[in-house]
Amino acid sequence: MNHLQGQTSPYLLQHAENPVDWYPWGPEALERAQAEDKPIFLSIGYSTCHWCHVMARESFADPAVAALLNESFISIKVDREERPDIDSIYMAVCQAFTGGGGWPTTVFLTPEQKPFFAGTYFPKDGRPGQLGLTQLLVAIRDAWQHDREGLLAPAEQVTALLGRLAAPVDAAPEGDVLFQALRQWKASFDKEHGGFGRAPKFPMGHSLLCLLAFYEKTGDQDALAMAEKTLEQLFRGGIFDHVGGGFSRYSTDAQFCIPHFEKMLYDNALLILAYCKAYSLTKRALYREVALRTASYVLKELALSSGGFAAGQDADGPGGEGSFYAFRPQEVHRVLGSADAEPFCIRYHIIEPGNFHGASIPNLLGGALPEDRLSQSLAKLYAYRLARERLPLDDKVLTSWNGLMIAAMAWLYRITGEGLYLQAAERAWSCLDRDNREGNTLLVSSRDGVKGERGFLEDYTNAAFGLLALYEASGKSRYLDQAKSLCQTVFVHFPDREHGGFFLTDKDAPPLLIRPKELPDGALPSGNTMLAYVLLRLAQLTGEEAWQNAAQAQLDFLQPYAAQQPTAYPVYLWTKLAREHPPAEVTIVLGPQEKPPAHPWPFPLDAVVRILDQPAQGYDLLEAQTTYYVCENNTCRPGQVFPRA
Repeated sequence: MNHLQGQTSPYLLQHAENPVDWYPWGPEALERAQAEDKPIFLSIGYSTCHWCHVMARESFADPAVAALLNESFISIKVDREERPDIDSIYMAVCQAFTGGGGWPTTVFLTPEQKPFFAGTYFPKDGRPGQLGLTQLLVAIRDAWQHDREGLLAPAEQVTALLGRLAAPVDAAPEGDVLFQALRQWKASFDKEHGGFGRAPKFPMGHSLLCLLAFYEKTGDQDALAMAEKTLEQLFRGGIFDHVGGGFSRYSTDAQFCIPHFEKMLYDNALLILAYCKAYSLTKRALYREVALRTASYVLKELALSSGGFAAGQDADGPGGEGSFYAFRPQEVHRVLGSADAEPFCIRYHIIEPGNFHGASIPNLLGGALPEDRLSQSLAKLYAYRLARERLPLDDKVLTSWNGLMIAAMAWLYRITGEGLYLQAAERAWSCLDRDNREGNTLLVSSRDGVKGERGFLEDYTNAAFGLLALYEASGKSRYLDQAKSLCQTVFVHFPDREHGGFFLTDKDAPPLLIRPKELPDGALPSGNTMLAYVLLRLAQLTGEEAWQNAAQAQLDFLQPYAAQQPTAYPVYLWTKLAREHPPAEVTIVLGPQEKPPAHPWPFPLDAVVRILDQPAQGYDLLEAQTTYYVCENNTCRPGQVFPRA
């Protein structure tokens, strides 16, 4: 029995029965490493990670590997989703050592937390061109005992590098960072398949949001074309689950056909936002439909009884990686009958020998979009698939990711008027407020009501983002007040008062090798870029100068970093567009005995909406009915009667 018994993280609990004497990150493990003068073996991953499972089966369940680790190392397991601070530091280390990164992340540290070797997945035994974990453990054990000076030579260099990465950059000339970013996106855009760069391809919903905003604010048709091509290709490909809805984490090929199969809450939240934005700008029904089908997946399979949303679904089911999603033609014929199976298999490209280990991942890359009559076939296959096998669920409630999904559900309510999405957003915030909060302090997670550790910057910024979206969808001022309160806590607990910006960790958090500060956006928006957006939105919604000044200061801080690598900062760019092209301001005057109209409203998603319960100077009722006034581009239009449903 190791020291992971009793942990709440599903990832740590997956390793609680390993023969490896694992510790969670904390004083007990670090002090033991000091006392016994042993190096630390640090393994970082997450519960839905396929290669984490492979390494666990091959090595961490193996008694011989465990004996090596237990004799000569102090072994620490970290869930990257609950400890993004540790993941941030040692992912940068892995990239410094290898030129790349990923999970599982494998790092060797001194008892003082200084890294001296790093990599990702290691097979148990060596292969041509790939070092085996057993060989590596023996080599490091021997060098620790007989050539420690040589072994640790990289430690000081890498630690110094981490310090330089955290240092401020020189101010860069303003230039036109927005158009620099657009040029970079154009240069890397895949005109045939959508997306950017080569395989593997990630959805990057926040980059698509930025491109859509670029079109909205400037009219640039190329920005819209890149976003639309990618959004349609994402839906057509196998990265979208055509049977059950929702998106996988990334595609292993350029076409978005064969995914890496874990489904993450944050990807689906960001993509719902992007499809809602695309629908609001183009009114193309496909985008609304994809957003609805993605939300349906989230509500069916990730929604928890607590009201919160689970972190994700595993890539690996009982049949192995991807087996849950793949079909063979004979299976489809058995479930649907030949009359329905033939058109289904043709449309969704389910053929022999298939595109994935002899089976087929359904996709629409071959041509036409599906016909309505195929929806019944999808429902039958969905029920069959659930009966065939179930995927493990990571059921912890992460504050940061739930904040993004709250915003997604609120936006979906605004474009559809369907109350279940607003209700889902409100239930999720109630869960966070109850289980992921202590006073003014947010917590990173909860699971079955058990509270996690202190939250990080991204928890506050993404939760505030969700609250502002909830306020705009519901009109309830308490959500606006709570968003303000979270931002005020950020200014107390996270600022870098010397160099500007905000640290990832709370000032009262236990110290690490460095205090990390994440600036560029990765798979999720960084806390620093999202804070800029939230502060600007607060300024727009309240009209208060203090929020305006804070937003401008954060944009000014980020500018020289974004100028170096513009497309790495899509949320900064999105915020900058909103700052330079202010949204429409809408004033709604309610008619006698009338309530605020239900969504969908005939206004852009970024419009600033204020509701008056009686006429005011300049804002009269027309025809004694609810009336709205729109002001934009320094011009106010005449009032119009609000359209009735």
